Amino acid sequence: MSKRNATSAPGRDAPAERREGGPAPEDARRRRLLDAALATFLRYGFRKTSMEEVARAGQLSRQALYLHFATKEELFGAAVRHFLQTGLEGASLALESESLPLEAQLNGAFDAWVGRYVGLLGGDVSDLHQASLELVGPLIQEHEERFVERVTRAIRSSGLPAAYRAAGISARQLAETLAATARGLKHDAASRAEFGERFAIAVRALCLPLRERS
Repeated sequence: MSKRNATSAPGRDAPAERREGGPAPEDARRRRLLDAALATFLRYGFRKTSMEEVARAGQLSRQALYLHFATKEELFGAAVRHFLQTGLEGASLALESESLPLEAQLNGAFDAWVGRYVGLLGGDVSDLHQASLELVGPLIQEHEERFVERVTRAIRSSGLPAAYRAAGISARQLAETLAATARGLKHDAASRAEFGERFAIAVRALCLPLRERS
C-alpha cells in the first residue's frame, strides 16, 4: 500500500460515485458481468456453460472476459459469491424496514434471497450443486445460516412467537419452516411472480396471529 493511500482521509480520493453512496463504474461493470454469468450458469449448468456464452451475455468480448477471470471455475466461484452477497444484502434491507409489517418484511426478504432467480433455472441442478460444493465449499450453507438467523431475529422482534409458545414452536422453527417452503416453491413455481404469490400465502398464514391481534 502506498503512503498516500495509507494516510489519506477515508473517501478523500474516492470517485464521486463512491462518495455519494453509489458503486464505482468498475464495480458496476463487475456486478453486471457477474449477474450475466450467474444467469448463464443457471440456464445451462456449469459443464455446458462456456466462457464465450458468458461473454455474449455480458456484452463483452471473450478476451475481455479473460482479463477479469482466467478460468470458468474462477468465474463460477465469483458468480456464486456475488449471488450470496447481493441476496443477503437485499434480504437484510427488507428485514430492517421497521416501517413495514412483518409480512412485507418476510416477503421482501425471501424474494431477494430466493425469488429473484425463480424461473431462470434451466440447467442440470445436480451439476450446479456439485460445482458449488467443489468450488465454493461450505459458503452456501454459511450464508443460508446467516439468512435464516436474520429471519429468526425479525420474527422474534415482532412478538409473533408468543402466539406459538403454547405449541412449543420457536422463532427459529418458524424461520426454518419458511425457508423450507421457499426451497420447495423455488423448483415448483414457473416465475418470480408465481413464487411471490404462493409464498405470500404461507407468510399470511404464519402471521395470522398478528393480524388478529391488530
